[in-house]
Amino acid sequence: MIKEAMQYIAALANKEVKEVGGQIYTTGSLELVQEPVTSTLKVNTLSALVTYLMDNYDKLEPVLVHVVSETDVRVLSAFNRDKRRNVMLQASAVLPDINFERYMDVESFNVQLQACFVENLDRAAVLKLVGNVKEESGNTYADDGVSQQVTAKSGVASLEKVTVPNPVKLKPYRTFIDIPQPECSFVFRLQSGPRAALFEADGGAWKLQAMASIKEHLYAELEDEIKSGFVTIIA
Repeated sequence: MIKEAMQYIAALANKEVKEVGGQIYTTGSLELVQEPVTSTLKVNTLSALVTYLMDNYDKLEPVLVHVVSETDVRVLSAFNRDKRRNVMLQASAVLPDINFERYMDVESFNVQLQACFVENLDRAAVLKLVGNVKEESGNTYADDGVSQQVTAKSGVASLEKVTVPNPVKLKPYRTFIDIPQPECSFVFRLQSGPRAALFEADGGAWKLQAMASIKEHLYAELEDEIKSGFVTIIA
């Protein structure tokens, strides 16, 4: 045991640092000594990212701005010696929790629609309907698979049949608040209860629209930095 310990100490004492192929190793087990990378600055808005780059607070070399997704944008360095990039800054959008493709009672649905969606004509139409809907006792919804009919209040005491709009164009908060929220088609459905739900109907195209809007916004805000070659943007 003592002999093994002495051999280990001797091996430590004899270790040297070697450079092989541009990378640094220590002798013995030849452990790779990687070039350190920076800790990432975390922000939640595109305006913070723009300010950071315009002021060049950390005296950066030319950087790459990568629009990773509709909620994630990163500022990256060039490759270091080990072919790794520093992530200087990461902007992550802060978003509300929105329930899609799940039926909920009309009161909760109403609150979610008002709190988490940008105001537009279709939102107003859906809010008007769910705010006045009433299920008929012993009656069923008329449904052809696309449109539905429900009983809604028409006046103080009267009731009328109302066709549920479909599809509806809505703008939920799903990307950075610095840019316009992308409009998306939704299938709006009602069930007995009554309960309501929204089902996404554009195949995720809104994500590409949001990423394009982020890129366009950054191009406008960082025009001088792009022209000088300091900033390159990809999406």
